[in-house]
Amino acid sequence: MGTTDDEARGGRRRTLIVSAGMGAGHDTVAAELARRATARGHEAQVADVLRLLPYGLGTGLRRGYRVSVRHLPWVYAGVYGALLREGHGPRPGGVPLARLAGDRLTELVDRLDADAVVSVFHLAAQLTGHLRERGRLRVPSTVFLLDFAVHRQWLHPGNDRYLCLTDAAAARVRRAVGAPVVTTGPVVAPGFLGPAPGAERWRERFAARAPGRPPVLLSAGAWGAASRPAGTARLLASAGWLPVVLCGRDERLLARMTREPAALALGWVDDMPGLLAACYALVDNAAGQTAVQALATGLPVVGHRPLPGHGADGVRRMAELGLSALAPDAPALLAALDALREGGRTRTDRVARGRALFRHDAMESATHW
Repeated sequence: MGTTDDEARGGRRRTLIVSAGMGAGHDTVAAELARRATARGHEAQVADVLRLLPYGLGTGLRRGYRVSVRHLPWVYAGVYGALLREGHGPRPGGVPLARLAGDRLTELVDRLDADAVVSVFHLAAQLTGHLRERGRLRVPSTVFLLDFAVHRQWLHPGNDRYLCLTDAAAARVRRAVGAPVVTTGPVVAPGFLGPAPGAERWRERFAARAPGRPPVLLSAGAWGAASRPAGTARLLASAGWLPVVLCGRDERLLARMTREPAALALGWVDDMPGLLAACYALVDNAAGQTAVQALATGLPVVGHRPLPGHGADGVRRMAELGLSALAPDAPALLAALDALREGGRTRTDRVARGRALFRHDAMESATHW
């Protein structure tokens, strides 16, 4: 009797994780999934689906998205409404674009001799579903759906399995595609789920900058996409908080916020567990990976001035699930922060709900068949 490929490798599995360099969130999750696979003695490689597209289309998509969310939010809101949000009647889909990367993806799967493919970006999910449905992808395809609000471009009936952050998202997927679904919760690096050694250094820095002012973190994502961050920082400072602004890799935003005397502006931060553990709350605009990391750390989240499209839907969905507060205006933001007093029931309940999301190991669920 012959041996299987898995037996020949001593039980090691090879997984291809398909991400996209849209900000940093998808790649952060992909890297953590790969780390978990390696820690278990398996092999994993991460590929960017945008790099698999021919004719420079991926680069164009990335640039267009970045410009729209930072400078032309109404444009992205229109694209999201037309292509991604649920609606009635015929709607454009992502398959025609995704299928352009089909040959390169199948060649990569063959070259790596992969046992499974895991998608962590919606265009990748369209691609793998299309290939599986037509028999061109020979190994199982799992989609790890990273959004709290499920939009239609994540959904393709050809995929074998879906992993979701919440039970509500899983129910939406089952209704749409009928695929097996597992609610795993989000994925973060281990440092976010345990004690944060760097927190004390951050606390000392905050105390030296603004004694007696609790630090409130404002996130603009990796690309520095935020609506009126200076105005929000001034509002927080006037109410007795220390606004700490995460500018990501946007040097212009960092320079602009550095000129705000009441704010502490930060560029790219390597010690996010320590920073989050040292803050009073996160003011979030995207319901993305920074918000997920805050939930893991036990830092309450307040949604305010969300990015258009999936950002607004995700922020709203987090609030509906009791994972955050939604503050549509300045008075609501201050009220939401005041309600999060240390030791109070609101803060205790919010922290407990956030930490309860982290149920299962998504990498194990993605590759265990």
